[in-house]
Amino acid sequence: MLTVNEEPQLTIGYSVLADRLKNLVYPSFTIPHKVLVSVQNPTKIQLVKNSQVKYLESNDVGVTKSRNLVLSSCDSEILVFGDDDAVFLEHGINQCLEYFASNPSVDLILARSIDTNGILRKKYRNRSYKLNKFNCAKAGTIEIMVRASSAKIKQIKFDEEFGAGTKKFLGDEYIFITDLLKIGGNAVFLPITIATHPSQSSGVTSYNQATMQARARVFNRVFGFWAPLVRALFFIKNFRRTGNLRDFLKFIVGK
Repeated sequence: MLTVNEEPQLTIGYSVLADRLKNLVYPSFTIPHKVLVSVQNPTKIQLVKNSQVKYLESNDVGVTKSRNLVLSSCDSEILVFGDDDAVFLEHGINQCLEYFASNPSVDLILARSIDTNGILRKKYRNRSYKLNKFNCAKAGTIEIMVRASSAKIKQIKFDEEFGAGTKKFLGDEYIFITDLLKIGGNAVFLPITIATHPSQSSGVTSYNQATMQARARVFNRVFGFWAPLVRALFFIKNFRRTGNLRDFLKFIVGK
């Protein structure tokens, strides 16, 4: 168990738009931590700031740009990514910190989140397992804790062509994790709940044309030459929700 006298090993790094900064619920943890907030403010809104928080203000738009700014500015060992809808749970965060401390080769932990009724937001396994390209596609930002020092050494960052605020508006977390795995990084899922969030991400549940096009591009990015085969398997598995034969063919070729 960490104590309040230790140098903070944890940074909670939020990415928000300026007009939503007021919605942030800052953690009141007993464990040592820092709070870092990347605020995208292209319209120059007057910000109300907390004196205990470090702010990174920019004119950029796009959540992955904001997360990369948080990652590059983090000077703690461990970083968890937050947004204005998330409330982090101290017990779960501390369990993950202890796991990092006991497993120095682990670069990233993917954990669980619950909704405001205390219900798990997705189907999660009840055991821990190593992550690979096929079992982390539904990763959510607030479920990721990363060893920031390792990510910097390995030069891993979010692909800024993907994520909210871009045409390829989903899959950025998945790409971040698989980029880490491609260069030999070590990532695990732990059945530990670390955050509360009001609702499920629309990118996870939607199967409309725009979302399917975005998914096709994510599979291109992750699987390269093998992407058409993976898209075909994904479509067949979700056929009742994804559409007809014409949609199937379009998805396979990535359109």
